[in-house]
Amino acid sequence: MLKFKDALINFKNDNVRELSLSDGGMRFLKLRSLSRKDQMGYLIEKASLDFSGIESKGWLKKLYESNITCQMIDDAIQELYVSEREDRKVTENDLVNELYKVQSFEWGGLHQNSLEKTIINNYVKKIKSYDILSSAIENELHNSMRAYVLASWYNHWTSIIIEDIFKDHKNVVPAVGLIKKVDFFIKNKPFDLKVTYLPEGYIKDKRKASGLKPELTVMKKISRRLKITFDKDMSDSFLIPDLWRKLDDHPDPTTIKLISELQQCREGILDDCVENPENLVQWLYENQGVRRFDASNRLFLVLVDKGNFFESWKLKRAKSLIESVVTSYLDGVSDNPGFKLTFNWESNKYITESDAIFVIKE
Repeated sequence: MLKFKDALINFKNDNVRELSLSDGGMRFLKLRSLSRKDQMGYLIEKASLDFSGIESKGWLKKLYESNITCQMIDDAIQELYVSEREDRKVTENDLVNELYKVQSFEWGGLHQNSLEKTIINNYVKKIKSYDILSSAIENELHNSMRAYVLASWYNHWTSIIIEDIFKDHKNVVPAVGLIKKVDFFIKNKPFDLKVTYLPEGYIKDKRKASGLKPELTVMKKISRRLKITFDKDMSDSFLIPDLWRKLDDHPDPTTIKLISELQQCREGILDDCVENPENLVQWLYENQGVRRFDASNRLFLVLVDKGNFFESWKLKRAKSLIESVVTSYLDGVSDNPGFKLTFNWESNKYITESDAIFVIKE
């Protein structure tokens, strides 16, 4: 069996996929997922192991090298999860109801992972007048912070609900503690769950590959001809839906034809993604940001509202719809879920295993 020190080195180097390919590596990952002292203590007591005189920081190594079976580890994980899950089940329906009160999803111009830096750069270091700073806090920062907190709250609780849908299934072993790059194991394969939408960048690249101009380019051109006003300083992510809505509401026959063509193109790209998910998944791996890069096994849950692509974020709270699709996927999953994928990132080649599940509202 893989030596503990080698398993630990692999884990520290983020070689989760490599670990999952061996029995010893999988044993390490599942034990490591019991990250809290009380969780490991539960397994030790359940297995009737004598760890007296051993400090808690040495429990992982001792458990790994013990004769405890993989089935006992799985059973302990499931029992711990069921216990924790009961508390969330009691309030889950009420929580979903609260999530439906969110009417918009924006970060308010404040960037995730660098909130303090954004405030320091845009307010603390930029403004020298107390009165101007006070006014900016009241009229700008207050609204931005409210939007940021609401978006973070929405993301947090919808993510927990979605993860529980997976973890409740019989073919899934949860990661009950904090373990990097692993949310759960499907048929003994670790996956990091990523909830996403059909990326605007992917749509742009697919249109280019088909010899089509970017959506924004063609919408700007017709907007100028029809004298439709738009904010030239608005970011593309906001300007695309802004112009789409304005053109969709315009009675001119050319706008009706254009929006129909854009919609059909998006639906064609989506159909291709469903038929050939490897292309989208590879794009998602290769277009990661530097701060969030990794090559671990990822399971992408892609949410798409075909009636309004720009409001697909609302589907994160569509618990019944997501549950129906995810349960169907997990019921029929093979003993070797997903597919092997090779991708390039910053001139380096990586190998991972991944899959995509599409939740589509017609």
